Amino acid sequence: MKSALEQISPDADSSFHLLVTPRLSDVFLWHYHPEYEIVFIEGASGTRHVGNHISRYEGSDLVFIGPNVPHLNFDYGVTTDHREVVVQLKETFLGETFWQAPEFTAICALFDRARSGVSFHGETKQRVGEKLSQLADLPAFERLLLLLNIFQQLAVSTEYTSLHGQAVASAYNLKEQQRLKRVNQFIAEQYARKIDITEVAALASLTEAAFCRYFKRMTHLTFTQFLNQYRINQAQKLLLLDHTVSEACFACGFESMSYFNKIFRRVTGENPLQFKKRHLT
Repeated sequence: MKSALEQISPDADSSFHLLVTPRLSDVFLWHYHPEYEIVFIEGASGTRHVGNHISRYEGSDLVFIGPNVPHLNFDYGVTTDHREVVVQLKETFLGETFWQAPEFTAICALFDRARSGVSFHGETKQRVGEKLSQLADLPAFERLLLLLNIFQQLAVSTEYTSLHGQAVASAYNLKEQQRLKRVNQFIAEQYARKIDITEVAALASLTEAAFCRYFKRMTHLTFTQFLNQYRINQAQKLLLLDHTVSEACFACGFESMSYFNKIFRRVTGENPLQFKKRHLT
């Protein structure tokens, strides 16, 4: 059973598939599909896990993901009242030759960037999010025109970050999915203490060497890289709540300030104090 490969069909009156707030916050859906996907979520804070990229979004998020890039549902673990809009479409949803028109040059470049995942911020996120939220209330033709307008706005925006996700080479079976879910739940519950890879391997019913190979294949990260990124995401939350750098460090499972600063800079591009000052001043 290839549970990780999501099967998607266009809506009955449309060339693409539209979902509004699918309510999957209790479902760990690490999946991929050959369709492109635009996700806008607001009124929520959560984990952005796209391919080998893991980061934290706060309040809202807007991401465009290319074909076969594995990703976690953006509402996973969200407990707040939120709204989410998901658009899923094939690259050829308007035909094989439609995009060859010169008017679509910028949009074609956008689709190329999306192959590794792109997140948008600033005014682009706000304005495009508002337009995506209007799609469900429009007749089919007006919905398509607005979607093309959204693509053009994303295409010319400079307010974006590449996520550097990678497309999967093969499908993941149900057993592998269940293992990954157990590991993620374990990290979410135990990240604040010292974690030995041997106990995580035992949780996954694998030898340590087999677990390391499995985890790298599933996430494109080593277990240590994944754990460190998760801890940094949690530390960012604490810093935004005005905890000290030292408090954030030790509350998130790091055993030394020097190592915490090193990993924080590696993951975010700045040190913890710079991050805190930038957001709280």
